[in-house]
Amino acid sequence: MEIRVGQVAVHAVEHGAGRPVLVLHGGGVDHREAEACFEPALDGVAGLRRIYPDLPGAGRTPAPASLRSADDVVDTLLRFADEVTGGAAYLLVGHSAGAYFAQAMAARRPERVAGLALVCPLLPGVREVPEHRMVAGSGDIGDDVFRSYFVIQTPEMLERFRRYVAPAAALVDEAALARIGERWELTPEPGPASAYPGPTVVVAGRLDSTVGHAAAVDLVHHYPHASLAVIDDAGHALPHEQPELLRALLAEWLTRVERSL
Repeated sequence: MEIRVGQVAVHAVEHGAGRPVLVLHGGGVDHREAEACFEPALDGVAGLRRIYPDLPGAGRTPAPASLRSADDVVDTLLRFADEVTGGAAYLLVGHSAGAYFAQAMAARRPERVAGLALVCPLLPGVREVPEHRMVAGSGDIGDDVFRSYFVIQTPEMLERFRRYVAPAAALVDEAALARIGERWELTPEPGPASAYPGPTVVVAGRLDSTVGHAAAVDLVHHYPHASLAVIDDAGHALPHEQPELLRALLAEWLTRVERSL
């Protein structure tokens, strides 16, 4: 489907029916990676309408010159959410940069967000980022991009990379992302960082050599109803590498969401 938001025609795919769940992918990919990682965890849950948009400048969603900052991207995503949900409360799931945008959306519209899930979130103040290292596999398969992303370097993970990650690179508008990246830090919301009161889960990889896990750990103090999990033997590709753990953590989060409604 395509939803026009001002000058941006946001492309998205959806599955199921019921309460909307917006799932936001990270940088350098498109909806296919998020769909491949989160659909197995959400598909078996009744009453969820899972929506996977291509973020501006990725996949089939353009990023016109009017989008010049991360704030502009968040504004676009909020308007997209309003259009696609028809005003209903929705759940937000984000991986990496998608988690950064999801956090801002929840801060700006807490009354509209029924639950927030942040996986390997990209955040300001990243620190203590570990050196990349492999924990499983031979170390001699795939290209440098694969080997720098995955810490579990098995043929199964390489197949996932080739199917869901690598094809998106050709569709990324590098110039647009560079333009937005010059103003990638979001304008802080007024008031305390704990303004979003809903059920929250934060998941990080201990071996994440892209954003680390220390800044993600800090988030548990910002949200009054947050669970935190730091997963060993997982890097920034945690949703690929630890699918069963991710499924269990999201299931617990969804149970808390239902209790809060």
